[in-house]
Amino acid sequence: MAALQERVRSLPKDPAGWAALGMAYVQQARATADPATYDRAKSALRTSLKLQPSGNHLAETAMGALAAGRHNFEEALDWAMKATATNPYGPTSHGVLADAYTQLGRYEDAYRTVQRMVDLRPDSASYARASYTWELRGDVRRARDLMTRSLGAAGTLDERSFARTHLALLALENGDPRTAIAHADAGLGEAPRDAALLEVRARAHAALGNAEKAVTDYSAAIAIAPLPHYLLGLGDLQQSLRRPDQAEAQYAVLRAQEQIRRASGDPADVDAILFEADHGDARKAVTMADDALAGRPFIAVHDAYAWALHRAGRDTDALEHADQALALGTRSALFHYHRGMIHRSLGHIAQARDDLRRALAIDPRFHPLHAPEARSTLGRIDGTA
Repeated sequence: MAALQERVRSLPKDPAGWAALGMAYVQQARATADPATYDRAKSALRTSLKLQPSGNHLAETAMGALAAGRHNFEEALDWAMKATATNPYGPTSHGVLADAYTQLGRYEDAYRTVQRMVDLRPDSASYARASYTWELRGDVRRARDLMTRSLGAAGTLDERSFARTHLALLALENGDPRTAIAHADAGLGEAPRDAALLEVRARAHAALGNAEKAVTDYSAAIAIAPLPHYLLGLGDLQQSLRRPDQAEAQYAVLRAQEQIRRASGDPADVDAILFEADHGDARKAVTMADDALAGRPFIAVHDAYAWALHRAGRDTDALEHADQALALGTRSALFHYHRGMIHRSLGHIAQARDDLRRALAIDPRFHPLHAPEARSTLGRIDGTA
C-alpha cells in the first residue's frame, strides 16, 4: 500500500497508479470492514477515471470490485461489463464479472465467465473461483481439488492465505475440523495476523469442543477485522457456553454496525439478517432480507430470507425461499437445518426428518446453537413418528 501511495504522489497524473491504489483499498476494505477505506478507494478510482475517462479497464475493474464489496451487484455488473468490453483479455475483470453474476443469481453466466477466466490465465485466482463454482453445486471433491491447485499456483502470501482459508472451510463445513485446523495452522505459520485464518480455526476449535481456544482465536480475528460473521460466531459461541454478558458484548457491536449500514443506505448482509432474525425483531429481519434480495438474489440471501420468514411465523413463504437456497445442490448444513425447521413448523414430518438428518450428516457441529437444536428436534420427531 505504501508503495502505491508513493507512486501517485510522485506521478499524480498516472491513471494506472490511481487505479492500482483504488483496487488495493478495495481489498483492504474487504478484509477490515472499514467503510472509510471504501471511500478512499472510490476517491482514488474517480481520480483515475478523470485522468483517463475511456479505455481505462483497470479503474473499471476496480470500480466493479468496489461495488461488489458494498453489495451493489447490479452496479458491479455494469462496471465489469465495461471492463471486459474495454479489454476482453483481462482475467481480473472476468473475475469481477463472474462474482457479480453469481450474486445476482445468474449462475450459468457465472460458470461460463469463470471458465473464460481460467482459459485466459490458469492461475491462483482463476482456480479459486472455479473451485467456488463447484462448491455451489455441491461437488466438494472438485472444489477441493481446484482450491489445492490454487494454493499450488499461488505467487503471493495473500493468495496462499486465501487458498488455505478456503481449504480449511471446505474441510470444516463437511465435518472435518481437524483437517481444517491443519490448513489454518499452515497458513498462520506464514501469516499469523490473518483474520480469516484465525476465524476458521476458531470455528474448528469450537467444533472439537476446545471452547477457550475458539474464544481466543475469535477474539484475535475480531481485533484485526470486526467482520459481522466473526462477531456473530463469537456471540453465538458465548451464548452456547451460557455466558450471556460476553455474548451480548458481541451482539452490541453488531447492532452498532447495523446502525452505520442503515445510515449509509447499503443493503444488509446475510449475517445481519440472520442476527436480527435470531436475536432481534424477526419482522425487521424480513424487511432487511426483502431489500437485500431485490438486489442480490443469491442462494445465501434466499436462505436468510427463509429463516427470517420462519422466525416471523410465515412458514409457507419461508419454504419457497428455503427451496431456492438449495436449488443448486449446495452442501450446506445450515441451509438444510433451516429448511428442516420450516418443514417441522408446517407439519411436514418426513421432510423435516430428511433435512435435519442431512444437516447433521454434512457437519454434526455446524453451529453452536443450531446443531444441538437440530439433534433435539430430530429426537422428538423420531420419538413421536
